[in-house]
Amino acid sequence: MSVKIIECPRDAMQGKETFIPTPQKAKYINQLLKVGFDTIDFGSFVSPKAIPQLRDTTEVLSMLELENTESKLLAIVANTRGAQDACNFEEIDYLGYPFSISETFQLRNTNATIEQSLSRVEEMQTLCVQNNKKMVVYISMAFGNPYADPWSGQLAAKWTERLSKDLGIEIIALADTVGVSNGENITELFSTLIPDFPDIEIGAHLHTLPEDAKMKAKLAYESGCRRFDAAIKGYGGCPMAEDDLVGNMATELLIDALKDLDQLGVDEKQFSHAMLIAGTTFPL
Repeated sequence: MSVKIIECPRDAMQGKETFIPTPQKAKYINQLLKVGFDTIDFGSFVSPKAIPQLRDTTEVLSMLELENTESKLLAIVANTRGAQDACNFEEIDYLGYPFSISETFQLRNTNATIEQSLSRVEEMQTLCVQNNKKMVVYISMAFGNPYADPWSGQLAAKWTERLSKDLGIEIIALADTVGVSNGENITELFSTLIPDFPDIEIGAHLHTLPEDAKMKAKLAYESGCRRFDAAIKGYGGCPMAEDDLVGNMATELLIDALKDLDQLGVDEKQFSHAMLIAGTTFPL
């Protein structure tokens, strides 16, 4: 299987305090749709009070040019209400839910305990099946957390098993929400979970410092990962995690790390244009 790149303008935008005008967002995402990414994580159906930057997701969606792209659309949801709203749109292929294995972060991010979140995932998975969509569950804090909550590779494996076997989740992304992953735990998790769960697509959503990005991408790839989330120029980070955001893995660094290892499906000319538009889209 060739590498799937999930480009994440939603993650790049969500922490920006200055509101990015809706047409500007749509213009940027429309360019991303030309690049050849497998999926675009384009917006979210969450409370505008929680993430005011994304309060115009529905309007952005209405402005997207989907006729000539093979890229699929993913929207983040935080509860069953958001999933119901997202399911109203045929254009959306995937619903993503951040399922934290840190109790502290699960409460901060979705106002729910881990066990309550498990019930939400079950309800959302039912909605996805009914509406011909697929659920993507992000195991947030999969590589550790800054809150002194319990963490181990075995804990990540336990929740992967519950989500897949009990709830039928077929796509799980291991998320390094605050940039604490390292070569050792990246290799440990992917090289263990991917063989143990051969029917599950296990991806990497790694927030990272730029100087570590290529190393982390290569180690995840060498450990069997073929699904990578990224954001051009490393913009973004989770505003619900810490005051100091650790940015996303930069798409250009991911491409540079993997271009000699596998097929990425990226149109270099269109990608270069997207890089230029990114520079004018995001307020400093």
